[in-house]
Amino acid sequence: MEYLKELENLLPLLGHRNWILVVDKAYPLQSSQGISYLNSGDELQTVLKNVLNALEKAPHVRPVIYLDKELDFMDDELCEGLSDFKLKLQNTCSAYHFKQIPHEDIFNKLDEAARLFNVVVIKTESLIPYTSVFIELDCGYWSEEKEKILRSNINH
Repeated sequence: MEYLKELENLLPLLGHRNWILVVDKAYPLQSSQGISYLNSGDELQTVLKNVLNALEKAPHVRPVIYLDKELDFMDDELCEGLSDFKLKLQNTCSAYHFKQIPHEDIFNKLDEAARLFNVVVIKTESLIPYTSVFIELDCGYWSEEKEKILRSNINH
């Protein structure tokens, strides 16, 4: 699992506002300088579990997970194997807060982030559309609530 070794080497350098994407096979190779690619050669669920396990061991970051909203409107009739995928995804991500937003909105967030921050894309062998998992890294030792308190203190 070469991708996992590379991720473990990168993880100490990544922080708040960086992204890690675990994507399906058709995810495009983007031209932004801030985006790097790793090819896993493995299934999406396996790679996602490995990435989340690696993030659990990194006290400086915590994952905020984004999923495509389109996934809610798809079923096995549209794409065979989707129900099984959704069930596995729910089990894998149940311990995390995740947001579902339209696919195009996620790309806009990534485009904006890649202008200033690094994005690591891990390609998988998944052939099911709209199943990519987008993980925005947030600070692991500082919460949104504390940040709001700090900002409020500064503004008073």
